[in-house]
Amino acid sequence: MHDWITTPITADILRGAIELERTEHGLLPHRLPARARAQCADGQLAMAESQPSGVRLVFRTRATAVELDTLPTKRDYVGVPPRPDGRYDLLVDGRLTGQASVTGGNTLTIDMTTGTARLRPGAPGTLRFADLPDGVKTVEIWLPHNETTELIALRTDAPVEPAPDEGRKVWLHHGSSISHGSDAAGPSTTWPALAASLGGVELTNLGMGGSALLDPFTARALRDTRADLISIKIGINLVNADLMRLRAFTPAVHGFLDTIREGHPTTPLLVVSPILCPIHEDTPGPSAPDLTAGQLRFRAVGDPAERASGKLTLTVIRDELQRIVEQRAADDPHLHYLDGRDLYGQADSAELPLPDQLHPDAATHRRIGERFAAFAFTANGPFGK
Repeated sequence: MHDWITTPITADILRGAIELERTEHGLLPHRLPARARAQCADGQLAMAESQPSGVRLVFRTRATAVELDTLPTKRDYVGVPPRPDGRYDLLVDGRLTGQASVTGGNTLTIDMTTGTARLRPGAPGTLRFADLPDGVKTVEIWLPHNETTELIALRTDAPVEPAPDEGRKVWLHHGSSISHGSDAAGPSTTWPALAASLGGVELTNLGMGGSALLDPFTARALRDTRADLISIKIGINLVNADLMRLRAFTPAVHGFLDTIREGHPTTPLLVVSPILCPIHEDTPGPSAPDLTAGQLRFRAVGDPAERASGKLTLTVIRDELQRIVEQRAADDPHLHYLDGRDLYGQADSAELPLPDQLHPDAATHRRIGERFAAFAFTANGPFGK
């Protein structure tokens, strides 16, 4: 039995969120501001930005037991085995010491063949961590990176106070579902979370599944968000969605970078091209779901011959991104480029193939995170200077 103390969940104990929305149940962390959300009616983006990748409760306490009431929204895909419940990671003084899930909640059933979705309401649940070490410590609860999570109540058996600012740099990152977390083992082991831990920085992750599409409202969100270091990973979603051709891609990249620079004129800015994805290296999009084996996989359905008329492939995007960065870097010494194949390339694909043809598994997330940290955060790297 515990004498519980309920602490209001406020912005001073929540990191990684851009905005908090008051709901009928509690607080919903968002990774895009309301103004941006209002400018796009895309259901994929709405789902992705409300999934709290990189969002975590952080506080100091002597508590040995913690409870968190939440209302999760889980996803089911028609024709695919049920997904596991989202995972919460407990870190004590920076070390992963517990993992748990919240059962129940809302269920969003998605039919990828028709593009329809149906929401079934459910009840909140309670996450519980016990037997924490005695003494004052920093506690972090990383919310599930792939499960929309409304925060209802935080209870502990000792008082809670915000963790002090340790003066660490804030790293702001934007990318696709791979940056969002895809099939990582948990929220603190997505590749950006791992890289941030290795680099000793505070992460704000704007990686959003299916939604790294050079949207102007995303660029403005990056422009207006506090950051000491910025990276943007561009490419795979543009091919997945078959969204634009080369003629539109080049000025869209320039416009995206121009907008970021309005708010962060001299901040180190790293442009990262796509990791290796064999189905789209030389075949344009779109990508299509393939459920024939009873599991979700993807295939490229574009025509390679259309590259001649400007259709985008990953090879085309990498070449153009490198050219754009080299052109702009002549006047912007804080702009840098990283070929995504240096994070995951041909040899990695042979050893650790992408299970569904698009998304890396947990082992590959770790490899990408370690390689990114070794490139970006070392003394001579773009973020280490």
